[in-house]
Amino acid sequence: MTGNNARISHPGFAAKLCTGAQAAAMIEPGDTVGVSGFAGSGHPKVVPIALAERIGQAHDRGEDFQINLLSVATAAELDSALVAVDGIKLRMPYQSVAAMRNQINAGKIGFTDTHLSHVSSQVTAGMFGPLNIAIVEVAAIDPDGTLLPSSSIGISKTWLDQADKIILEVNSAQPDGFRGFHDVYYGPTSPPNLEPIPLTHPKERIGVPYLKCSLDKVIAVVETDIAEQTPDFRPPDADSQKIGNFISEFLAHEVKQGRLPKTLLPLQSGIGNIANAVLAAIDAAGWKGLTAHTELVQDYMLQMLRTGTLAFASSTAFTVSATAQQELFNNLDYYRERVILRPAEVTNHPEVVRRLGCLSMNGLIEADIYGNVNSTHVMGTKMQNGIGGAGDFARNAYITFFTTPSIAKGGAISTIVPMVSHVDHTEHDVHVLVTEQGLADLRGLPPRQRARKIIDVCAHPDYRDALNDYFERASASGAGLHTPHILPEALSWHGRFLESGTMRA
Repeated sequence: MTGNNARISHPGFAAKLCTGAQAAAMIEPGDTVGVSGFAGSGHPKVVPIALAERIGQAHDRGEDFQINLLSVATAAELDSALVAVDGIKLRMPYQSVAAMRNQINAGKIGFTDTHLSHVSSQVTAGMFGPLNIAIVEVAAIDPDGTLLPSSSIGISKTWLDQADKIILEVNSAQPDGFRGFHDVYYGPTSPPNLEPIPLTHPKERIGVPYLKCSLDKVIAVVETDIAEQTPDFRPPDADSQKIGNFISEFLAHEVKQGRLPKTLLPLQSGIGNIANAVLAAIDAAGWKGLTAHTELVQDYMLQMLRTGTLAFASSTAFTVSATAQQELFNNLDYYRERVILRPAEVTNHPEVVRRLGCLSMNGLIEADIYGNVNSTHVMGTKMQNGIGGAGDFARNAYITFFTTPSIAKGGAISTIVPMVSHVDHTEHDVHVLVTEQGLADLRGLPPRQRARKIIDVCAHPDYRDALNDYFERASASGAGLHTPHILPEALSWHGRFLESGTMRA
């Protein structure tokens, strides 16, 4: 073995050891760079920061230097460092940094918002041109040259397969005890040679517990020992708890109706306060032996694994608070028997989601009275974060839930509107809409019945009269009574209230 952390036990890889700055010097202006990581875990922590410093120095000399950055959902500190030096020309697909959001909405960064399940196939097909460089974090390089992934897999497999050149960061802050958590599927990935992904239960293993990497493509190996910046964890607020309780009660009702088994179906939960509140409510309701097939294992999912509410979780990443991370690291043997981390190409694959019959729960920015959902654009034009994996699950889940508080900005904005300003998930993919006001089961309802239910059950009382007035006048217009709209008024709803400084009717 060699190096400070003794995690590199293959001489060929060890011979390519260098500093982060030396590795960053191998990246050229205009390169398309893929980085590992998923929602703040498993991302490279040294080379991108060194690259940002290099780009800043180049700009100080009056030189142009930008890259195209591809990452399914990388860490805020990585995006922030590159944005601060104006280092990004194109970004794909999901981001969550305010400074980057501002540059995207100012037209300074091209942003391609893509379903996460499409990233691998689009990169493989060359839709973004050659993938010049991949920077991938791993926990170790083993004697046979295989790579031990760290706290996420994300899209790392595709980066390693498709990149012309590879930079590896070997991070000793990621426990070697992650061995056995990963299941990397190496089946055919491109048409016309695709085959069914042979996954029929979240607990099944269909791949190998490591990533493969061609030594010939590796141009640098960098040792790191930097812990992840764990996200803040906020306990659920009162409105989030109400939403969680509505969903838990609905699931119990579905079991009584015979539409769900007593162990439900695999849970998929998005990230954030409401998502954790839903999981907390399910945990408190006395369920046992449930499973999850999702993108992220968060704090409450770890708790559910401890209480036995959840028997097993299939995911692509851990995204947990500092307290939960310590719990995870202290009990890796326990969680290794209960968690599998897979490539995002598998966790988000429509075929797998449909076969497993997932129960999908994600947030939104606004929903309209017919059930169309906007989860990406504020006022229809300003990008927030991106669609992420919500569409992969929403279109293919057995039951799709979308959750939101009924009002925003201290009550100045209704999240239920006559017509959404941007459509990410059509009414066909929205089965259940939930706010702190109530839960609307939209399955089987034609548009006008959906509208009545959404307004009566989900809208905030402050906006219910205005929404009902709009719907009644649209219905009385006599035109297009399948989905009644007064288009000029529907389209001006956002702008009219924005100009008056309030969304109140």
